[in-house]
Amino acid sequence: LAVKDPTAVERANLLNMAKLSIKGLIESALSFGRTLDSDYPPLQQFFVVMEHCLKHGLKVRKSFLSYNKTIWGPLELVEKLYPEAEEIAASVRDLPGLKTPLGRARAWLRLALMQKKMADYLRCLIIQRDLLSEFYEYHALMMEEEGAVIVGLLVGLNVIDANLCVKGEDLDSQVGVIDFSMYLKSDDEIGGKERDEQIAAILDQKNYVEELNRQLNSTVSSLHARVDSLEKSNTKLIEELAIAKNNIIKLQEENHQLRSENTLILMKTQHHLEATKVDVEAELQTYKHSRQGLDEMYNEARRQLREESQLRQDMENELVVQVSMKHEIELAMKLLEKDIHEKQDALIGLRQQLDEVKAINVEMYQKLQVSEDAMKEKNEIVSRLEDKTNQINATMKQLEQRLQQAEKAQMEAEAEDEKLKQEYVNKSESLQKEFSQKEKQLLQLETDLKIEKEWRQTLEDDLQKEKETVSHLRLETQEIINLKKEFLKLQEKNKQLKRICQDQEAALQELASKLSESKLKIEDIKEANKALQGQVWLKDKEATHCKLCEKEFSLSKRKHHCRNCGEIFCNACSDNELPLPSSPKPVRVCDSCHAILIQRCSSNVP
Repeated sequence: LAVKDPTAVERANLLNMAKLSIKGLIESALSFGRTLDSDYPPLQQFFVVMEHCLKHGLKVRKSFLSYNKTIWGPLELVEKLYPEAEEIAASVRDLPGLKTPLGRARAWLRLALMQKKMADYLRCLIIQRDLLSEFYEYHALMMEEEGAVIVGLLVGLNVIDANLCVKGEDLDSQVGVIDFSMYLKSDDEIGGKERDEQIAAILDQKNYVEELNRQLNSTVSSLHARVDSLEKSNTKLIEELAIAKNNIIKLQEENHQLRSENTLILMKTQHHLEATKVDVEAELQTYKHSRQGLDEMYNEARRQLREESQLRQDMENELVVQVSMKHEIELAMKLLEKDIHEKQDALIGLRQQLDEVKAINVEMYQKLQVSEDAMKEKNEIVSRLEDKTNQINATMKQLEQRLQQAEKAQMEAEAEDEKLKQEYVNKSESLQKEFSQKEKQLLQLETDLKIEKEWRQTLEDDLQKEKETVSHLRLETQEIINLKKEFLKLQEKNKQLKRICQDQEAALQELASKLSESKLKIEDIKEANKALQGQVWLKDKEATHCKLCEKEFSLSKRKHHCRNCGEIFCNACSDNELPLPSSPKPVRVCDSCHAILIQRCSSNVP
C-alpha cells in the first residue's frame, strides 16, 4: 500500500469539515429564519473550523520571550491588499478587551462575516501567494487548491444575516474544539423534509417580495429623475421667457424712440419747407418786379426807335441801309421776345413741377442744403440780371445821345446793335444753362424720393419683423403655459405613485410581520415536537442491568447512556470507539444508532 502524505490527509479532512460546517450553518440559518447571534452553536463551530483552516501550515515566528504562532499576521495583510478592509482592521485594533493576536483574528473573522465580505478578503489573500509564503509553509491549506475551494464555499454565506457583539466577548481565552456530534445524521433530519419545503416556499415568497420592492424602488428612482429633469427644463423655460420679455420691452422702447425721432424729423422738415417757401415767394416777387421794369424799358426803347424811324424817313437815301438794318434788328428783337416768352413758359412749368415736388417731399429734410445752394445760385442770377439792367440803362442813355447825333454815330449804332445781339445771345445761353441746372436738380430730387421710399420700405419691413417676433414670443409663452400644465399633471401623477408606493410598503410591512409570526409559530411547533419526540431516561433504581449482557451495574461496570436512542450499556459492552482529533481519548459509540455515549452519574440528571 502506498503511504499517503499526512499533510494532504489533513488538508482533505479540514476541507471536508469546512464543507460540513458551512453547509450545516446555511441550512440551520435558513431553518432558523432570523439573524444569527454569537451564541448560535453552528456559527461558533464554523468559526472554530475556520480558525483550524487558517492555522494549518502556519510558520512559527520567534519573539523575544517565546515562539509565536498566530493567524493575525496574514489577516492583517488583507488591509494592504483590499482597501475596504481598513475599517475592520482599525475597529479590531481599537477594541479595548482584546490583548492577544488570536483574539484580534477571531474578532476580524466575525466582523468580516457580518459585512458579508469574508470570501472577497480571503480571495485577495490567496491570490498573493508570494506574500503568504512569509507566514505559511508550502504544504499549508491556504497555499494549495483546498484554500481556493474553501473561499468558493464561503461565498454561500452571503445569504446569512449575522448580528454579533464583539466588544464585550472574551475572545482571547476561548478554546477552539470541533463538536463532531453536530454533523452526524439523525432521524429528525429525515422527517424534516416537509419543513424544509415549507421554509423554502416561505423563502421564495420573501425573495419575491424583495424583488418586487427592488422594482418599485427602481420605478420610484426613475420617476424622481424624470421629475428632476422636468424641473430643470421648467427653470430653463422660465429663464428663456424672462429673456424674451426683456427683449420685447427693449424692442418696444426702441420703437417708441424711433417714432418720437420720426415725429421730430417731420416737424423739422415742415419748418424748413415753410421757410424755403417763403423765401422762394419773395424771390419770385422780386423777379417779377425786375421783369416789369425791363419790359417798360424795352417798350420805351421801341417807341424811341419808332420815333427815330419816322425822323429818319425824311433823311437821305444813304440811311436806307441803316433803316433796313434797323428792321432786321427789330425782327431779331421779336424773335428774341418769342424765345424769352417760350423760356418764361418753360420756367413757369418748371416752377410748377418744383412746387409739386416740394409738396410731395415734405419729409426730405436732408436735402435742404441743396435747396439753399439753389437759392444762392438764384440770388447770383438776380444780381447778374440787375447788372445787366444797369448795362441796358447805360446803353439806352448812349442810344439817346447817339440818336441826337445819328449821322455821326451810325457806325457806333451798328456796333451797339451788334453788342445788343451778343448780349441777347449770352442771355439765351445763360437761360439754357439754368434750364439744364433745373433738370439736374429734378433728377436729384427724384433720386432722393426713391431713397426715401426705399427707407420707408425698410422701416415697414423692420416693423413687420418685429410683429412676427412678438407673435413668435406669444406662441412660446403659450407653449410654456402648456408645459406648466403638463408639469402640474406629472406632479399629481408623482403624488399618486408615491401614495401607491406607501400603500405597497405598508402591505409589505404587514406581510413581513405575518411572516415573522408564522416563523415564530413554526419554531414553537418544532420545539414542541422535539419535546414530544425526546425519550425519557430511566431512573437509577429501574436501570439495574445492561441491555446487552443483562448483568448488574457495579463500580467496575459503569453506566453509559445513548443520548439519541435512550439505551443504557455498560463499559464492557460499549466497546465501539471513535478517535477524534479534538480529544486525546477515543469516544464510545452506541451499537444500535452509532451516537456518542455519555457516562452517567449517580443522580438522575445527565
